[in-house]
Amino acid sequence: MTVKIVTDSTADLPDELVKEMGITVVPVYVRFGEEVLRDRVDISEDEFYERLTHDPVHPNTTQPTPQDFVDVYQKLVQGADGIVSIHLTGKLSGTCNSALMAKDMMETKCPIEVVDSETLSMALGLVVIAAAKAAKAGESMDKIVEAAKQAMPKIRLLFLLDTLEYLKKGGRIGKAKALLGSILSVKPVLTLKDGELVPAGQVRTRAKGMNKLFEFVKEVADIQDLAVVYNTTPDEAQALAERIGSVFDKEKIRMARLGPGLGVHGGPGAMVVAIRGK
Repeated sequence: MTVKIVTDSTADLPDELVKEMGITVVPVYVRFGEEVLRDRVDISEDEFYERLTHDPVHPNTTQPTPQDFVDVYQKLVQGADGIVSIHLTGKLSGTCNSALMAKDMMETKCPIEVVDSETLSMALGLVVIAAAKAAKAGESMDKIVEAAKQAMPKIRLLFLLDTLEYLKKGGRIGKAKALLGSILSVKPVLTLKDGELVPAGQVRTRAKGMNKLFEFVKEVADIQDLAVVYNTTPDEAQALAERIGSVFDKEKIRMARLGPGLGVHGGPGAMVVAIRGK
C-alpha cells in the first residue's frame, strides 16, 4: 500500500530527511508588506533572519490556501492509495483548516486524512516522522494515522526565546502574555499545552536558559526521538546537542533550523528542544 505523507513548512524538517522519508512539504507564506514569499522556497533562512533584524517592515505569516493543498493532493493521488496530511496546531494557524477545505474540494476516490498535531516546529516534525516510518513500512492508512495520533500525546516541547517582542508583534502570544510584564532582561521559556503557547518559566540569562533546556531533556526517562532546533545560533545548538549526548545517544539527535514561518514569531536567538517519549 502506498500512502503519501504531507505536512507544512512549520514542521522545520531538514531537507535531507524530507527526501529520505518521501514527505511532501507545503510552504506557509511570509509577508513583508505587499511582498509575499513562500517559506524556504522564495526566501532562505539566512535571507529571512537578515531581513527580520534589518528590514523596517515587520513580516507576518499566512497559512497556505486550500488551493495550495488541492494542487499538492492532485499530484500525489496519481500514485497513492491514500494521503495523510499532518499540520501545526489549529490554535495558532488556519493551515489545518485550509487542508480540510482542500480535502472537501477534491474529486477523488483516494482517501485523505487531515490531522491537527496540536504542536509545531520539530515537535510536529517528530509526529510526521512517526507517520512517515509507518508509511515506508507499507502499513495501512488507518495504521499510519494511528501512528501519528499515538505519537502526539508523547510529544514534549520547550522553547527558549530571547524576547517575547516578536510573538507580541505577530499576535500569537496567547497565554504567554502573562510574562510580558517581566523585566526586560528575563528570557522567556514557553511550551505548548492543548495546542496553545503557555509560559514554562523564565530565566535571567541565556546560559541559565540553555541549562533549563538540558534539564528538560534529563527529566524525560524514556526518549524515542529528539530534536534540537535553532535559528541564528548554530554553535550554541551544537554545544547543547553535545551536552544532551551525555544522556541520549548523540548520533540520534536531530538538528534542525527554525524556518521563516515560525521565526517571524520566535525572533532571533530562539532555541527549541522537541522530544517524543516511548
